Amino acid sequence: MKVQSKVSRDKAATLRLERRQKIVGAASRLFAQLGYSECDMDRVAARLRIAKGTIYLYFPSKEKLFLACVDWGMSQLQLSVRAAEESTEDPFERIARAIRAYLTFFAEHPQHVELLIQERAIFKNRKRPTYFEYRDSARVHWHAFYSSLIEQGRLRPDIQVDALLDTIGNLVYGTMFTNHFLGKRSVDEQQVNMLDIVFRGILSDRDGGAT
Repeated sequence: MKVQSKVSRDKAATLRLERRQKIVGAASRLFAQLGYSECDMDRVAARLRIAKGTIYLYFPSKEKLFLACVDWGMSQLQLSVRAAEESTEDPFERIARAIRAYLTFFAEHPQHVELLIQERAIFKNRKRPTYFEYRDSARVHWHAFYSSLIEQGRLRPDIQVDALLDTIGNLVYGTMFTNHFLGKRSVDEQQVNMLDIVFRGILSDRDGGAT
């Protein structure tokens, strides 16, 4: 009986998690399409063909649901970037794949860009936007990564790791918004250009550029 009870609890937990994810997925698309003010719980329930009360079992308010959508999007972004990075051993290819995965994620899931914009516009009093909470958590990993490359002599010994992280982070962040507003661009080409300019610079050899 105890074994059956545990199996039943595990199954119930899995079903609950799946239903929660379906709600978040549908709500993410609706918030992005309609905007926060126009997307209410009734619309989400109608899209999923479930009772509105079911949604309230998982999310006590529209605000909580919206923020869960933003949080889920950023968690999926981090998983995509980390998986791409860990798919190779070469350190510079790891950087390239991470950048490509980042830009590809937002290109394929534009609703998450819209949610970031809405979060900043509607919830200005939040201590820190969700995007930067996740970026800060990932920063620890990348700080150690670049510090290791400096120790190995692969990067300039005088480079400031925090400055490097800020530069690359702001570059991909801005590129993501530019792509969203101006239309789809070649992610591969953008990734190549970013790394070429960041790591090789723009100066010629004569003027002290990278060799």
